[in-house]
Amino acid sequence: MKYNGRTAATSVVMAAVFVGLGVRLAFLHLKPSPGTLARIENGRHLEQETRGPRGRILDRNGNMLASDVAAKHVCADPKFILENGSITNVCDALVSRFAMDRSVVWNLLNQPDRQYVRIQKFMREEAIEPLRAMNLKGLIFEDVPIRDYPKGVLGAHVIGYANYEGVGSAGVEQRMNTLLQGVSGLRISQKDGRRHEIYSQRTVDIDPQSGADVYLTIDQQIQHFSEVALDNLNAKYHPAAAWAIVQNVRTGEILAMASLPTFNPNRFNTAPAEWLRNRTINYTYEPGSTMKAMVIASALDSGAVKSTDIFDCEDGAWHYGGRILHDSHEYGSLTVADIIKKSSNIGAAKVALQMGEKKVYQALRSFGFSERTGIDLPGEDAGIVWKTERWSKLSITRIAMGQEVLVTSMQILNAISCIANDGARMRPFIIRKVVSPTGELLLEPQPEVLNRPIRPDTAKEMRRLLARVTQPGGTATQAALQGYLVGGKTGTAQKADLVNGGYYSHKYIASFVGFLPVENPAISIIVVADEPTQGGYYG
Repeated sequence: MKYNGRTAATSVVMAAVFVGLGVRLAFLHLKPSPGTLARIENGRHLEQETRGPRGRILDRNGNMLASDVAAKHVCADPKFILENGSITNVCDALVSRFAMDRSVVWNLLNQPDRQYVRIQKFMREEAIEPLRAMNLKGLIFEDVPIRDYPKGVLGAHVIGYANYEGVGSAGVEQRMNTLLQGVSGLRISQKDGRRHEIYSQRTVDIDPQSGADVYLTIDQQIQHFSEVALDNLNAKYHPAAAWAIVQNVRTGEILAMASLPTFNPNRFNTAPAEWLRNRTINYTYEPGSTMKAMVIASALDSGAVKSTDIFDCEDGAWHYGGRILHDSHEYGSLTVADIIKKSSNIGAAKVALQMGEKKVYQALRSFGFSERTGIDLPGEDAGIVWKTERWSKLSITRIAMGQEVLVTSMQILNAISCIANDGARMRPFIIRKVVSPTGELLLEPQPEVLNRPIRPDTAKEMRRLLARVTQPGGTATQAALQGYLVGGKTGTAQKADLVNGGYYSHKYIASFVGFLPVENPAISIIVVADEPTQGGYYG
């Protein structure tokens, strides 16, 4: 009797449970509450925003420098993997393929309440193909674009990089991000209990659109040769850093822009922050004797001096304003033409005094110093030229030789290009054109004259004087080229000691800026070495 009683009680309890479940199921299906309906719908709702691929970056001749390529996020469904007893196989495969810590992978997979975890992000197709071939159930491969820089370090500081969220974060990638960025697509659908889409329930399916293509003024070959030249300079002189720019003097287009140390945009997150710096436009320094070209050009243009005027260069040591100014050699009397050729500090200082403070200041500002050149890259520095109210008695003599001012290499090159371009200072630019995915021309910058600091006849005379610098007896004979007449100016500047004041006795910035051919200039070039430590330090 007791046995029958227990059986009956158990049967009643079981019946009550099933009746309760039946009532609950009936209630859910026939008359669910609004809150329950909302939870069900939210659980089934699938809304995906797909990122449109970024536009390409190409050189002036259409050579590819940056583009999006297909990649995958490697994800997993832990609940499915655990239910099918395959966690060990999946864990072993992931650890072997990605060299991950086994305990980390195991903890990611050993989550019975989760149906989605991300194991690895932004994996290229070739990296996951062996894993895909194993056909492991429960692994998910999500499509995602990744930025690819097929030339590696070539033009890294110009191109910049886009981060893993597809946002341009340096260089052209950052400056042109709005146009490069694609338009996102949208997919609205429903998913089943295993979080897979029910394709028949897809209600919205908008394909993503690619961003626009950006063509640069950079020439891939000239860029390559510039970087090779910097590598050779680095091997010979061991500077802390070095950089170079090549410019079309007639249009202002940048044909090459390189900086060392450099980085690979494909692995931007592994590079020290200092390596990401584009020193050609955001490193300011005292230029040294390259500034003499602009000061003397302005003196000739204003009529303060003639190229045949003679100045006493004091046999290499001149007392002025309570200080001694030295030349690297003991020069006596030099013409203005020879002051440029020999790079006499004393001669340049006396030419500046002949001009006066106001005209020297106006000359430097008219050549674009103390303001950004306007190049279409982020991070450009303006440099510093103090107003004359802040000058000491010595300032005019030191500014004439490139001290007490801060400039960028882009400013110095653009000023020399102005002399090469008959006195017309152009805005430097690096974006040649922007084209939409449908072929529509969205942007095409044109050469722009910023101002005319000197007359064409003065510019022509200065080109002749600067050509003498590369000829026998000048300071830049190594810049002479067979078959071309080269004009230019050397710079050897002691670095300022910002802690103790004055200048270091053993730290220099060496540079050369020039153009060719002198008869009809086409390109200008600047090369700078910061703190060369062996093999000499003269520009």
